[in-house]
Amino acid sequence: MRSYNPDLTPPWKKSAPVPEVPADRDLVVEEVSTGFCGAVIRCEAGTVTLEDRFGKHRVFPLEPRGFLLEGRVVTLVRPSRPAPSHPTRTASGSIAVPGARARVARAGRIYVEGRHDAELVEKVWGDDLRVEGVVVEYLEGVDDLPAVVADFAPAPDARLGVLVDHLVPGSKESRIAAQVTSPDVLVVGHPYIDVWEAVKPSSVGIPAWPTVPRGQDWKTGVCRALGWPENTGAAWQHILSKVHSYKDLEPALLGRVEELIDFVTAP
Repeated sequence: MRSYNPDLTPPWKKSAPVPEVPADRDLVVEEVSTGFCGAVIRCEAGTVTLEDRFGKHRVFPLEPRGFLLEGRVVTLVRPSRPAPSHPTRTASGSIAVPGARARVARAGRIYVEGRHDAELVEKVWGDDLRVEGVVVEYLEGVDDLPAVVADFAPAPDARLGVLVDHLVPGSKESRIAAQVTSPDVLVVGHPYIDVWEAVKPSSVGIPAWPTVPRGQDWKTGVCRALGWPENTGAAWQHILSKVHSYKDLEPALLGRVEELIDFVTAP
């Protein structure tokens, strides 16, 4: 008896085979039907999660011929090897250095305006700062900044970086910062009244940071407007718990902190 191939599709209609590619973390692909392009951040049974350059996430099924890799059609498959047990990037987005020991502290420092600022910088940039040997200290306001800088005695091998809240033209903070003229000191700031505002509202689960009338304590006013208990310490701990990486912070703060780290660690 003759044997027949159960596949009766004519040869000219059959699709050419495409390579199977493991959906490894950070692999950048494009989903063919939507054109969504992003890096693999998670691959589970039957699905893959991509993140685009704006931080948006989309979940797609692992279907045959479902993605483009460098312009070529591929089939993504679940990686056979287990994911690394340690994070590949730090909370700031830098490449992680597993097992790296903290460097001996540099003579240079970064000063930030307030305890909350220091805690936020530590949570997001702490791993990077330890590798670089940079210590962050907080100031109780900037009114005495010129005297603080003079007491620190900055030098080319002991640079000082300062992060100031609400550093906008015409503000008290901008006038104080203008009094610091040493080439070994860099004073930068963000436009927010308080560092709370540097956390994206979406990360905290609110539509926007409320506007607080002049004359009111800003943090207390925020708690009232949002219906939170008027305990600013507890409110801050709630906000800080929602920050997991640089993606939860506004660009106006991210750029300034990175600038200070570069300045203090420059050879």
